[in-house]
Amino acid sequence: MNDSVLARNNEYSKKFREILELRSEPVAVKLIKEGEAFPSGYPVPDKPITHCQTLMRARYGESFMMPAEMHVCPTGAAFIGIITMPENVASGEFHFTFGVMDSVEAVKRTIGEGTTVPYRTIGTVVCPLRDADFEPDVVIFVDIPERIYWFAPLCTAHTGGRVVYRTSAFPSACLAVTSIPVATGIPNLSVGCPGSRNTTDLKTDELMIGIPGALIPDMVRTLERYAKDALPHVNRKG
Repeated sequence: MNDSVLARNNEYSKKFREILELRSEPVAVKLIKEGEAFPSGYPVPDKPITHCQTLMRARYGESFMMPAEMHVCPTGAAFIGIITMPENVASGEFHFTFGVMDSVEAVKRTIGEGTTVPYRTIGTVVCPLRDADFEPDVVIFVDIPERIYWFAPLCTAHTGGRVVYRTSAFPSACLAVTSIPVATGIPNLSVGCPGSRNTTDLKTDELMIGIPGALIPDMVRTLERYAKDALPHVNRKG
């Protein structure tokens, strides 16, 4: 166990929770590359579950070591680099059954424009940020829009400008807030998808955002300033 990393992540988590008044824990995700060892001390679930289920359970305190065979969702496993994209997913046939697009071709384009992790992985570790004794590849926040709003100014505090999020009808947890931030180094938002909303307790009023782990320390420093200069002057009811 890396105690210094654990203590630092615990402090980061505390700052986000207290200053932003989050509903639940920030979630740390580490993608385990081929040839890399899994961090010790994180339990393997009793049965295979989806990546989005690990995220939603970790926000309430659970931790997971997820070797490849425990990832039950092939779409999620493909976007985070564990397997090759299954043909029925790449073709659009699988997600066409959700009924939200007019044609298989439209679904195929949506899946095809997704960003996969640019290296092969053998699994993931997912846990509350406060319990992570590793450097997370991405930290995921799930909350109401007002809380998620603050990541837009956090992203632009030094440079100004606009924030552009890449989202779509699906997928959400595996693509929008995991593989895109990991692959691009840029925060990304998701409004959820039928898969994540059907298989988890993601609330109807909640969004998700994935922040590359490397950006977390600077965001915390800016957030500490917001606690004094910005947040006190904003209506945060709700």
